[in-house]
Amino acid sequence: MPRSPISLQTRPIEGFYASELTKPQVLPVRTFLPTGYEPNYPYPLIVLFHRHGGNDDQVLKIAPRLSRRNYICISLRGPKATGLREDGREGYSWGESGEFDDFIEEYMLRAVEMTRRSYHVHSERIFLAGIEEGATQAYRLGLKMPEKLAGLISLNGSLPKPVEGQPLLKYPEIRGMRTFIGHGSLNENISINDAKRDSRLLYSAGLDVSFQSYETNHKLHPHMMRDLNRWIMDNVSTELDSWIVEEV
Repeated sequence: MPRSPISLQTRPIEGFYASELTKPQVLPVRTFLPTGYEPNYPYPLIVLFHRHGGNDDQVLKIAPRLSRRNYICISLRGPKATGLREDGREGYSWGESGEFDDFIEEYMLRAVEMTRRSYHVHSERIFLAGIEEGATQAYRLGLKMPEKLAGLISLNGSLPKPVEGQPLLKYPEIRGMRTFIGHGSLNENISINDAKRDSRLLYSAGLDVSFQSYETNHKLHPHMMRDLNRWIMDNVSTELDSWIVEEV
């Protein structure tokens, strides 16, 4: 990906960009800008978390599969190296049992802030989305800060294991939090029954959960992308309708 000189003085062109946070340490932030990016329109922002052994470059490639027009997407890199991938690039992990949560939370918040300074992002339409282990990380962050997010997205992922002294669910703030769970019915890494259990737990806690299953294993089914795009846009439209009613 080319490095982007992020500037509000020039109109960005759609596509993939690479930038970085520099203080207190250098951290990569990958960005996908939609086709026909319009600076006057406040876009939803999707923050992507890769699977175990993946990386920020690899996970961002799902952005145009989701939609080439509807969203700005950014991806982050897990703090723990896992070794070389088949493509010769380094793979990363988000760690175990929340060991890097404070670091990742700061990383994510700073990346979102940088993106909002550079592009037009709607402050109330920020979604965290993860694949497999990345979904677990998205859950760990998102369930702690529901007031900052429009929703959570888990693709072939699972809820994190409870950590003693750290409650997973933040009451009453999480009630009504929108959550999309898309899962392969043939997934052998995380079973469909585990995903259904997570869905029931979140629903019973008061979250607004949409659960969809697909005839696939751990790979992302095209219909999963279609349904996720529709779910996000339906939520954005619902927010807009509510705002119009309140204004009237």
